Amino acid sequence: MQNAPITLHPSQQRLQVRVDGILLADSTNTLELREHGYPPRHYFPREDVRMDLLIASKTTTYCPFKGHAVYFSLSERRDIAWSYEKPLEGMEAVTGRVAFYEEVNE
Repeated sequence: MQNAPITLHPSQQRLQVRVDGILLADSTNTLELREHGYPPRHYFPREDVRMDLLIASKTTTYCPFKGHAVYFSLSERRDIAWSYEKPLEGMEAVTGRVAFYEEVNE
């Protein structure tokens, strides 16, 4: 089986994530992850994310290329963000970073 082509690119473009008018992330130091079949995702350093507003979810998923992901919710908005705490070999650059679904950006 062929591995999914995943590429990581550092981005210094200022990116923000807002949900219901609340600024959840603001960074000029994201990693853009591109994976075949999925839209590009930006992984924010935790220090640039309002982790105090996010609630750890019971949801977890597994990607054979990145590993186990944990999810975060914002009050009534479930599972709007995720993180790989211990990614698989080769994906260490995303360790602890937080990605958001693009549909939560306003």
